[in-house]
Amino acid sequence: MTSRPEMYRLHNGEKAPLPFAPSEYEARLKGLRKIMEETGVYAAVFTSMHNIAYYSGFLYCSFGRPYGLVVTATESVTISAGIDAGQPWRRCHGDNITYTDWQRDNYWRAILTVTGAGKVIGYEGDHLTLVQRDKMEDFLKPAIMVDLAPATMRQRMHKSPAEIALIRQCTKVADVGGYAIREAVKAGTREIDVAMAGRDAMELEIARVFPDAEYRDTWVWFQSGLNTDGAHNPVTARELQHGDILSLNAFPMISAYYVALERTMFVGEADPASLKIWQANVAAHEYGMSLLKPGVSCAEVTHKINDFLAERQLLQYRTFGYGHSFGVLSHYYGREAGLELREDIDTVLEPGMVISMEPMLTLPEGQPGAGGYREHDILVITEDGHENITGYPYGPEFNVVG
Repeated sequence: MTSRPEMYRLHNGEKAPLPFAPSEYEARLKGLRKIMEETGVYAAVFTSMHNIAYYSGFLYCSFGRPYGLVVTATESVTISAGIDAGQPWRRCHGDNITYTDWQRDNYWRAILTVTGAGKVIGYEGDHLTLVQRDKMEDFLKPAIMVDLAPATMRQRMHKSPAEIALIRQCTKVADVGGYAIREAVKAGTREIDVAMAGRDAMELEIARVFPDAEYRDTWVWFQSGLNTDGAHNPVTARELQHGDILSLNAFPMISAYYVALERTMFVGEADPASLKIWQANVAAHEYGMSLLKPGVSCAEVTHKINDFLAERQLLQYRTFGYGHSFGVLSHYYGREAGLELREDIDTVLEPGMVISMEPMLTLPEGQPGAGGYREHDILVITEDGHENITGYPYGPEFNVVG
């Protein structure tokens, strides 16, 4: 029987342009290696989409197979499955090893060639499964295992100028989707038709602005009537009706970077009860944005908006926190949970952080003004305040349409 390799290096073609210059990835790796030095970690073994993409530029498609990034003091190596051939190497900063399917656990054998056995290994406690943790111990035989997830999250929360520039371009793409959705809204049109109009417009704009990128994962949640009650409710084939409350949610994804544009809308007109709730949510949105500046904690912002809504007898209709960080994250991977506007988050805002303000009020069916109201802007924290980088207008004057 012919022997087959456990792994190999398939450096097929030429390296492709990545979202950022090599110097950007080297700066991130330098920050990571400082964390490793401080924690005594010899090799970091990342398994999540967000950390692998953040430190290498490679965004994997798992489809049931494990992927990795191994970083030592001198090496940065992505670990990918043979089904992807040379694409992971072309789309990563650094080296790549391809493991084969012919023998179970070649993934861990490939990682071992970089880490060696018996070393102090860093891992992601919020991502590594129990099964894979056991295999890490079996194959790498680590002297100690150190959870690097909290420290790497803190690093990702502070955006570089290059990241902020990309996020700024992403928000402009979201605005394009918002205007396309606005044009598509009319009574009798289905949610799915409006959502496709927004998604198509954004994907075309992404291809225009980022001709060297990979294109995937851009989406729209466009909700109407009762379907607006949840922020993440999927699109349906419901037909819009005159007087419906609508929720516009446009999400362009560019090289693993996620942004959002979210707006309350109405078809044709908003009744007086709905208009009152909408205006109150807009007021909370504007008040919340005014609070976002260096030196204030996430919890402090949250409590002040809570008081604002409580004074108007509306706090009971709040369903989640008031905003969160933006960067390498998505609805199916990643989250910088240390930078969320919630009562239990004490992180202090600093220049270079990027955060949303997105108050939402949900009134149950049968009450006057029933439905979900949400406005969402993305802000960059600056030295003396913030910069709002969302352009599409919010509020009744612009968003009663169709």
